[in-house]
Amino acid sequence: MAAKIIERNNISLIEVTPFCTYPERRPSRLTIHILAAVAEHEREMISKRTKDALKAAKARGTRLGNPTPFNASLKARAVWQAQSARFRDTIIPLIKELQAKGYSYNAIARELNRRSIPTAHGREWHRVTVSNLLKATG
Repeated sequence: MAAKIIERNNISLIEVTPFCTYPERRPSRLTIHILAAVAEHEREMISKRTKDALKAAKARGTRLGNPTPFNASLKARAVWQAQSARFRDTIIPLIKELQAKGYSYNAIARELNRRSIPTAHGREWHRVTVSNLLKATG
């Protein structure tokens, strides 16, 4: 499977080992297939060991997962809100500046995208995104 991905995406493999001192030495297709098979086997073994360990822990009565998910979600929400506030505090002055120059929501979105400024979620700006952000900040 990994060998097919390597071949299909034209990925070159570079060996970084002490015995490989000649730059013209490229791994053969056989070597790539063997390495891919070993990696796939190792992935399966790791998965099996992890599943077995979780099964054994459950059998011992260990409670798996977060024992206090509500508290964790509250902390996560607080972090997210702080990050959102920092983002808004950074981007709103720029949006207001563009708005003062007479830019429409579409033009503001295009300008922010032109400047490669992503939204809070790392995406492109749209008219509705700009509008929603301005409505949320009052």
